[in-house]
Amino acid sequence: MSEYSTILFDVRDHVAHITLNRPNAANALNAELAHDLMEVSLRCEEDPSVRAVLISAAGKIFCAGGDLKSFGAQPKEMLPTFLKKVTFHLHKAVSRFNRMRAPVVMAIHGAAGGAGMSLACAGDLVVAAESARFTMAYTRAGLTPDGSSTYFLPRIVGLRRAMDLTLTNRVLTAREACDMGIVTRVVPDDQLMATAEGLAKGLAEGPTRAYGGVKRLFAESAIRTLEDQMELETEWIADMARTADGTEGITSFLEKRPPKFKGE
Repeated sequence: MSEYSTILFDVRDHVAHITLNRPNAANALNAELAHDLMEVSLRCEEDPSVRAVLISAAGKIFCAGGDLKSFGAQPKEMLPTFLKKVTFHLHKAVSRFNRMRAPVVMAIHGAAGGAGMSLACAGDLVVAAESARFTMAYTRAGLTPDGSSTYFLPRIVGLRRAMDLTLTNRVLTAREACDMGIVTRVVPDDQLMATAEGLAKGLAEGPTRAYGGVKRLFAESAIRTLEDQMELETEWIADMARTADGTEGITSFLEKRPPKFKGE
């Protein structure tokens, strides 16, 4: 039995499987789900056995967005404080997933709206079922985006497209989302989990510390000059040369055999 109230969690073959588990509420993000995501993100970051993370969802929908029922249940004067609490936990989770060494794979089916689309944008690799649909949806409820989408979406699709998607709330098919770069690959619905699990397992067998370096380098590139970024690249590649996986990668190439990485 899961120790979390709104997600399922286990680690298999060095892959942390996180399943959003509020299917009767379209996996909408409430305070409990935001808190559970924060807790499990910390756990994944600190567990050395976790070398890849796979986030999926139970039921027919990945995540319909914020749980407006829970928002509406708050006294009007307390709603701003409630939303700050929810976003505090959600944003800590997104930050941890973004900064941890382990690559994060998203498996998207059904609808990814609002916070669900924000989570998709924050993934390192995103696999979508052909029937999946994506929409920002926030302004439809008179709200503004959260969950990192105003950071990641313009970097993925460009400012004009991000503004269009956020102001009009138009719905993207999985193929359209892939063409824009929001989705990494699109697969038939019945192949979604097998594809995503295979991708995560393959990453879990790779050079985890190098993957973490790649994630940090791309994150830093948005705020650095060319020269600063190249200096950071020098520091990272030199550090990787000190690792066991760096040595194994070079040695296996020279010996013309597949590498056997240990994430060290």
